[in-house]
Amino acid sequence: MNRVPDAAVPDVSVVVGAYNAMPYLTRCVRSVVDQTLGRDRIELIAVNDGSTDGTGEELDRLAEEFPSMVRVVHQENSGGPSAPRNAGIELARGRFIFFLDADDYLGEEALERMVAMADANSTDVVLGKMVGVGGRGAPKSMFKRNQPKTDVFGSAVYWTLNPLKLFRRELIERLGLRFRTDMRTGEDQPFVSMAYLHASGISVVADYDCYYWVEREDGNNVTRTTRGTHPRIKYLKVMFELLAREVKSSAKRDILLRRHFDVDIKSALRHLLRETEPEIRDSALAEIQQMITANLSEELAQRYPAMHRLRLHLAGHGMLEELREVTRFDQAKKRDKVVVEKGRAYGAYPYFRDPARGIPDHCFDITRQLGVRHHLDTAELTGSELHLAGHAYIHTVDTVDTAIEAVLRERDSGVEYSFPAESVSAPGVTEAVGEGMYEYGESGFRVTVDTLTAADGQMLPSGLWDLHMRVRSQGIVKEGRTGNKRSDSIDSEARPRLVHTPDGASHVITPYFTKPYGNFTLDVGQRKHRLQSHLKVEKAAWAENAPGTVVISGHVNAAVAPGDLVVRASSTGRTVDLAAFQTGSLAAPGPFEFHVNLAKAFADKALPAGVWELAVCLSSPDLPATVWVPNTPGLATARFRRRGLPAYAKPMEKHQVFSVRLALVDPVAGLRRRFGIGI
Repeated sequence: MNRVPDAAVPDVSVVVGAYNAMPYLTRCVRSVVDQTLGRDRIELIAVNDGSTDGTGEELDRLAEEFPSMVRVVHQENSGGPSAPRNAGIELARGRFIFFLDADDYLGEEALERMVAMADANSTDVVLGKMVGVGGRGAPKSMFKRNQPKTDVFGSAVYWTLNPLKLFRRELIERLGLRFRTDMRTGEDQPFVSMAYLHASGISVVADYDCYYWVEREDGNNVTRTTRGTHPRIKYLKVMFELLAREVKSSAKRDILLRRHFDVDIKSALRHLLRETEPEIRDSALAEIQQMITANLSEELAQRYPAMHRLRLHLAGHGMLEELREVTRFDQAKKRDKVVVEKGRAYGAYPYFRDPARGIPDHCFDITRQLGVRHHLDTAELTGSELHLAGHAYIHTVDTVDTAIEAVLRERDSGVEYSFPAESVSAPGVTEAVGEGMYEYGESGFRVTVDTLTAADGQMLPSGLWDLHMRVRSQGIVKEGRTGNKRSDSIDSEARPRLVHTPDGASHVITPYFTKPYGNFTLDVGQRKHRLQSHLKVEKAAWAENAPGTVVISGHVNAAVAPGDLVVRASSTGRTVDLAAFQTGSLAAPGPFEFHVNLAKAFADKALPAGVWELAVCLSSPDLPATVWVPNTPGLATARFRRRGLPAYAKPMEKHQVFSVRLALVDPVAGLRRRFGIGI
C-alpha cells in the first residue's frame, strides 16, 4: 500500500476499483490527475482487485509518479466492484467521494464543477453529465438542464442508479452506506437509492461532459458481466423492500417503482425467457409473479404502454407461455389493425379477448399512446389573417366522423382559442402512410384565423401562441403540437409583421418556427422578436440636384407598409416627425430609400436652427422603435436658400449619429472668416 502523508483534508477522494483494466486504466488515472480542481484538493484511491494483466504494476508506477495524490491498495480478487469500492470508502479522507470505474475517464473540469455545485447549493449528491464512448449508451433524461437542487420525486435522477457520482462523505458515514458484497448485479442500487432519499438535496451538472462511460472493445467491463434471472430478482427484492420501508407515500413510491418496473423487471423478464432449466425458470417466474402482485398498483400499470402492461399482467399471473408468445409478437414488429370501440383504441395483440385467457381489455388499451400525425402545406400571415392548410389525423385510427380544429394556446398562461377547420379531402395521405390498413382520406384541413378577433372577438393578446391541431375521430380526441412537418415552400424565417386594428392601434405579430423542434408559433407583442432588430439603417447621403435633401437608405426584414416608417429629428429633448417632408420607396421586406427635405423643413420652421440627429422610427406611438442613422464621414455642407436668404445644413463630423446643423448664413461672420478679421 502506498501511503499519502498527513495533510489538509482534500475536497474529493476519487475511488477507483480496478480489475484487469489495462490499457484503459492509465487514461482513467490521468484524467483525475489533470483535473482543474487541482492536485492538492484531490486524493485518488485505487484498489487493485486481484488483476492479472499488469493493472497492479501500472497502479504502482502511477503512485510513484504522483506520490502525494495516488494511493494504491492490492487485494485478492473479490469477483465484483463492491469490495474495492468499500475498501476505498474506508480510506477516503475527502469531503466528497467520487466513484470512477477504471475503464472510464473524466472531463478535466468535472470535479471542479461538481464540487462547486454541491457547495453552492448545500447538496449531498451531484450527478455529472455522462457521455457514452465506443457505443455505450449513457443516461440522458436527467441531463437535459442544470438542476442546482432537486430530489428523486421532482426530477429524473432516480432513473440513473449507478454510483458514478459525487457523494458527500458525511452522508455516506452517517447512513453507514456500503456496497452489498452478496449481490453480483444491482449492488449499487441500494447504496445510491439510500443516498438519494436521505440527501439534503441532489444537484445535476448538465452543461458539461463530466463522465465518459466507455464500452470496452473486449466487452469485459466489470459492471456488465453478470448474467441470469436470479441475480436480478435478488436485488429487485432488496429494492422493493427498501422503498416500502423508506417511502411511506404510495404515490411517491410509485414514482420510483416506475423505474424498476420499466427497466429492471423488463430486464428480468428477458432473462427469464432465456432460462433453459425448468426448475430455475419456474422458481424465477414465481418470485417475479410475487413481486409484481405485491408492488404494481393499478395506477402505476396504467402509465405504461399497453405492450409492457400486458407483459406485466402475464408475468403477474404466471402465464409464461403467453408471455413468450407476446414477446415474439412484439419482436417481430408485426401489427394487426387497431380495434376502435366507444372512444377507446385497443392493440390487436395475441390473446386480445381470448375467452380461454380472460385477459382484461385495459391490458390492450393503447388510447393514451395514440398521437396526431400532421403536415402543414400552408402557414402564412397575410395582413391580420393566419392561413393554415394541410392534413392531420390520429395515427392508426381511420378518419371516420372526423373533425379538426386549429388551437392557439398561450405558452405561459395556458389560455387557448380553438378554430374549427374546413374538411378537405386528402386521398394521397392514405396511400402514403395508411400501411395498407388505415383510411386517412378525410384528414385534410383548411382554416383562417383573424388575429384581430381571435380572442373571443378581440385582438389576440400579447404572448407566445403555440399552434396545435386537435383531431376527433370515432370518439377519440387527440392533439399535437404542429409545424415540424411542413412543406418546403413555407417561409420559415421569423419575420415580424405590423398589424393595425380598426381603432388605429398597432401590433407586431411574428410567425415563426421554434428551435430546435420546428413547431409553429405566433409571437404577439414582440415577446421574442423585436421589430427594431429587423430594421437596419445603412447610410445617409445628399440627394443630387436637390440641395438640402438627405437620402437615407437601409433594409427592413419585416412586413411593414411605407407609412409605417418615418424619419424623426431630435435636438435637446425635442423630437420632430418629418413625415410631411419625406418621400421615397419601401419594398418590405427588402430595401428602403427615404428622401427627407431638410431645407423645406427648415424653411417651414418645422426644424428651427440648431443641431438635429436623425433616426428611422415606427410611425405608431404604440410601438416605440428607433434606429439612428449612422454618421457618414466626408459629407459636404449642403447649401440652399430659405425665403431668399442663404442657409446651410452642415453634417457634424465627430458625431456617431448622422447630425446636421441647420442655420442661416451669417454674412458678417463669413466676411470675417474670409479676410481673417478677428472679432
